Amino acid sequence: MGRAVLRALRTTCQHPVRGLARVVGRPRRSLLLHHHLLHNAASHTTSLSAASSPGLRSLSTSATALARHQVPRHAPGEPLRSSMYARRLSVAILSGLVGYGAWYSYRGGQGFDKTAALSYTTNTPTTDPTAGATALPTRNVLVVGANELHTGTFVGDGPISKNADGSGANVLEMLTPEQATEKLRNNEASFMVNRGQGVLRYDIVQVASNNPIEDDHAEKIVEVGPYIKGDNTGNNDWMFWGVFDGHAGWTTSAKLRQSLISTVARELNTTYKAAGTLGTLPSAEAIDAAIKNGFLRLDHEIVNESVEKVFQANSKRAAAELLGPALSGSCALLSFYDNASKTLRVACTGDSRAVLGRRSASGKWTATALSEDQTGSNPNEVARMRKAHPGEERVIHNGRVLGGLEPTRAFGDASYKWTREITNKLRQSFFGRSASPHLQTPPYVTAEPVVTTTKVDPERGDFMVMATDGLWEMLTNEEVVGLVGKWIETQATEQSSSQLGSVWSKMFGSSKDLPVEVGKAGGPDGQKTPIRLQQWGISPDDKERFVVKDKNVATHLIRNALGGKNEEQMCALLTLVSPFSRRYRDDLTVQVIFFGNGQKGGEVLVNEEASAPSQSPVKPRL
Repeated sequence: MGRAVLRALRTTCQHPVRGLARVVGRPRRSLLLHHHLLHNAASHTTSLSAASSPGLRSLSTSATALARHQVPRHAPGEPLRSSMYARRLSVAILSGLVGYGAWYSYRGGQGFDKTAALSYTTNTPTTDPTAGATALPTRNVLVVGANELHTGTFVGDGPISKNADGSGANVLEMLTPEQATEKLRNNEASFMVNRGQGVLRYDIVQVASNNPIEDDHAEKIVEVGPYIKGDNTGNNDWMFWGVFDGHAGWTTSAKLRQSLISTVARELNTTYKAAGTLGTLPSAEAIDAAIKNGFLRLDHEIVNESVEKVFQANSKRAAAELLGPALSGSCALLSFYDNASKTLRVACTGDSRAVLGRRSASGKWTATALSEDQTGSNPNEVARMRKAHPGEERVIHNGRVLGGLEPTRAFGDASYKWTREITNKLRQSFFGRSASPHLQTPPYVTAEPVVTTTKVDPERGDFMVMATDGLWEMLTNEEVVGLVGKWIETQATEQSSSQLGSVWSKMFGSSKDLPVEVGKAGGPDGQKTPIRLQQWGISPDDKERFVVKDKNVATHLIRNALGGKNEEQMCALLTLVSPFSRRYRDDLTVQVIFFGNGQKGGEVLVNEEASAPSQSPVKPRL
């Protein structure tokens, strides 16, 4: 059973990136450049006139687009798909401001039982003195009990199946370290950004716990013309990266993957054009407002416009398709980098997190949080919620909104936003959950993000890590930044002859420990702590548990989050399948972006040595 389960899991996780130029070592082939116009805000598939959107160019890495030389679009009637169905990994694409999305969809969600501590032991089998001369095959197994895990061995060549030991516990054949590494790297990708616009490279990886994965992500590069009419300084790049942590299903995060970046980019385009006609740049407040408007506009479409369409269609089939993103939910973390101003804005709705790594005068790295976890455990969010809903004692109960939802800001989650009348009407006519008995003054949850602004210094080798909360349950901000720093040191030594390696080797030396400044003592800022270490019985002071084995730095982070040098633990955690795995690890999505001034070739290339091999393409359903 163990092998069958693993084969099924690997099949589920196949979602190849197709049609991309790939490069081993130094990049060789560029991605296909494809030009198109800005899409109208009222329709994700209607282009604006060329006059209204000057200077926009796009590069599409959609499999369909590369095959047909056209922009991929998400038709209004096309169903959402889990990202693992559609692709291996998404790519940041040089793109116009559009609302398509045939590439990405994953999701993370469901809470876990914090009381179910992991009892992790190794059982050594006894040797049967009466055994014959011919030794029976021995295999490592993982015994899954109600509140504990045990590793051990299974002697014999019979099938490994549930209840095989007669105790009622499930028994799975353990992944070998090689199989665990294959699973870690199955959905990794790395891209060299040879555009000379302040970004050198970005790496991505996902590891599922839920089936299908509820996490999702999106990346896009938008080339825009001069901000002010008559400016001849050349075009600029808007670079976007997003991670979306879904809950109660994957449909909301899939919707964000398809539409959030394009919706925000349209709002930004409108803001910059309005200021440009006056011969100025938009203010920082106007840019922040544009990002927030994009978030709120899309959530309004998900939560409210879907209801109007359902009542008009008066069909349960239409309701099932239209209400999916409203009934489930998702956090969103979106970064926007403008190379002209070297300004990085991070918009956070929910509890995914972005952290900046920057080299200090001491030679070590410093970790700076660029977002704040927005949950019922964050005093700032609790105060905001109680101010908005005075007199409602259960507005935050046990660290959750109305005692149920942990993030205080999210897309979807319409049961916390609809009035009781709408909820009851939908439930009677179609389907849906009952309104909470504590619902008094909705909406309780908002998609409005908190936006932070940071000046990036590409010359100093700044980098940013964006990840869903599954990573931050296992590693601190300082550990994450230190692990990236250690990875850079290793790559600088091994790849001193390559362009990127030579840049890093000039900047960074090497050290035995994690090269990171000690962080400040945790305060009441709402940031989650690595609770999984206690669950797994690991001391946070054990700094020898880390290792560098991967060419993809995002995969490197997840490997160390799951066990690092302790390969037995990593294999055990990756052997677990859904739904039991969710009690011990969440869906994991990690993006690492390296800032720097590299060569200006105008290309975005696949870095093959840090990317999973292409699989046979999954034929898209049109």
